[in-house]
Amino acid sequence: MTRKDAITLYTADTPNGLKIGIFLQEAGIPYAQVALDLGRGDQHQPDYLAINPNGKIPAIVDGDAGLAIFESGAILDYLADKSGRFSASTPAGRAQVRQWLYFQVGGIGPMLGQLWWFLHGAGGTNAEAIARYRKESHRLFGVVERRLRASRFLAMDDYTIADMAAFPWLRTHEELDLDVADYPAVRRWLADIAARPAVQRAIAANRLPGTSRHDAAATVARA
Repeated sequence: MTRKDAITLYTADTPNGLKIGIFLQEAGIPYAQVALDLGRGDQHQPDYLAINPNGKIPAIVDGDAGLAIFESGAILDYLADKSGRFSASTPAGRAQVRQWLYFQVGGIGPMLGQLWWFLHGAGGTNAEAIARYRKESHRLFGVVERRLRASRFLAMDDYTIADMAAFPWLRTHEELDLDVADYPAVRRWLADIAARPAVQRAIAANRLPGTSRHDAAATVARA
């Protein structure tokens, strides 16, 4: 990363948005933040769809490389490769990190996200759906618990992008009304990561309004 604020992060106050802020804060990479109002539909505007045709957050623009990247797992992988931080130095190690990263992307996020939707967003009560996604969420917590009994962090004994991806989702257990009493290793891991100053800065930054829509359009136009 060579130029000040070479990275522009398009985000919102969601677990997926927080993942990228954690990496940037942990790596000490200067960045400009553009907060999208998801309720207003900023993510569906043409200037943002030029960056992420899927109309979701997060996305980044790397001004140095002239690249726009979407999908949180792909962004974490890209930033880890570019900075040489928070992954592994060997092919086997990187595969270990990526399998746990993709476990979050393909499992933890979708299942906990569905549970959140049926609890808080659906506008009605669907007991069958809530029971289904709560059961699956507990199964996933159990997978993480067993892993963290064998390893200090999710992919290995070092803190990596796999932890940065999973933490923002698993920390929402109270909002999801998930009892985590049976997951002491997960609770230890959550507390350890939550105590990191960079993570605290990222959580605070993720709640900020960021730059204006006009600034966002200008950034897209320059990308």
